[in-house]
Amino acid sequence: MKKIFKNLVLFLMLIMSTLTFAKGKLYVGTNAEFPPFEYLDKGEVVGFDIDLVKAIGEKLGMEIVIKDMAFDGLIPALETNKIDIVIAGMTASDERKMAVNFSNPYYTANQVIILNDNNSDIKTFDDLKGKLVGVMLGFTGDVVVSEMKDVKSKKYNASYAAIMELQNNKIDAVVLDSETALNYVKNNKGLKLAETSGEPEEYAIAISKKNSELLNKINTALDELKKDGTYEALLKKYM
Repeated sequence: MKKIFKNLVLFLMLIMSTLTFAKGKLYVGTNAEFPPFEYLDKGEVVGFDIDLVKAIGEKLGMEIVIKDMAFDGLIPALETNKIDIVIAGMTASDERKMAVNFSNPYYTANQVIILNDNNSDIKTFDDLKGKLVGVMLGFTGDVVVSEMKDVKSKKYNASYAAIMELQNNKIDAVVLDSETALNYVKNNKGLKLAETSGEPEEYAIAISKKNSELLNKINTALDELKKDGTYEALLKKYM
């Protein structure tokens, strides 16, 4: 009887352990100001990145918990273990790689210039000289414009705020990632894209340098999602 009871206890402990893993939570940092990758819809964070990370969560057997925060606070939150990963249309730049690890790339974009459609002065990035340009704080566009000589930048925490000021002629242009820029031009009359674009850049998921096991699992999940058609379906849904 004691042996049976002992075996039963061990069996129950094994079940509880399995359930605990299955219900494990993955805290995901994002910035819901970057449609179609992440944005708010009736108070809920949705978008391509959100669906992608939830699909990754299913592969890992983990519950995804989304934490919406300022873009420039995402890596500090990751470094201080407030979140487990970041997915936010984040470019895997050399500077960021010094602080965190990145998954394999999941999307390629570039920087473009958004203009009012009556603007005939700006056609290339060189034409931004002497102009006031809106950028998102901490985004790649912020870095690109900040490095340009004779170009003034105005930094925003939300991309829609920059678009509104462009429409009201308070700034001359907005530099933003291509897919998000296309989304704004499509949904706002009177806007267009300049004829040029920046160098290609790759989006990836940021993970703490201390968590190589999770990095490997996420890369495996990404590979599986591309092979089973889930990734392609998300591209068709959002892009």
